[in-house]
Amino acid sequence: MFGWEGVTEFVAVAETESFTAASQRLGISTAQVSRQISALEKRLATKLFYRTTRRVSVTEEGKVYYQHCRQLLDGLDEAERALSQLQSRPQGKLKLTAPTTFGETKIIPLLNDFMLQYPELEVECHLSNQRVALVEEGYDLAIRLGKLADSSMIAKRLGARQQFICASKDYLNAHGRPDSISELEQHNCLQGTLDYWRLLDQGQEREVRIKGSLRCNSGLALLDAALKGIGIVQLPDYYVKEHIEQGKLVPLLEGYQPEPEGIWALYPHNRHLSPKVRMLVEYLGERMGS
Repeated sequence: MFGWEGVTEFVAVAETESFTAASQRLGISTAQVSRQISALEKRLATKLFYRTTRRVSVTEEGKVYYQHCRQLLDGLDEAERALSQLQSRPQGKLKLTAPTTFGETKIIPLLNDFMLQYPELEVECHLSNQRVALVEEGYDLAIRLGKLADSSMIAKRLGARQQFICASKDYLNAHGRPDSISELEQHNCLQGTLDYWRLLDQGQEREVRIKGSLRCNSGLALLDAALKGIGIVQLPDYYVKEHIEQGKLVPLLEGYQPEPEGIWALYPHNRHLSPKVRMLVEYLGERMGS
């Protein structure tokens, strides 16, 4: 059990030919180096150094012992480097959760690209619009959108999403175009899980109550209804941006558009941030931030 004691000190003295220089290399006192060498020689029943007032030199037995000890220390250094490299690469199981549609369209493609870079990684991804208990259910990471409730989680902003109010040309031709918040009362406003839209009114964000003929907790369902001219919808950019660019949807009330909402990575505050979590969060931030 004492096999390693004194070995590091012995090698340092052998290579520097000085107890003082060895102590400086190791960051310990000269007296401690001397005690360790003396204990090592006593345990081996062998004299390892010739000591004079002017220099320290290695005995023949010490030279033989040094060759083996040097190999052992080199092997230990290599083992520590190998472990460090292993710990610096994402690997093992990673469990995360994300909102359904945003996860399908934005997170999963990036996650798949990340897994191609690190094939040692095993991912379990749960897509749901329901909030899950990260710690209790064993999640390493959660992707959340919009305003965050106070929690004990660490939150890192990955990017932002912009809400758009828009409608098809067919709907606008049939029902006219709203030019103010108050005019929304005259229109068929398609509802999601909430019965209000967030809008910016005179520099202040407010919740504007809406009503319409369709209420659904699926953004894709609301998008389809808007594309077919059923009503006006408020949806994040990743639902409507392509359709706006193609002219299938027309953005409305742009002067009342709310501030962009955050896209967040959440992870437990009291959990050691492993390389797989840290590097995935950094990867998502780089891709989504750009």
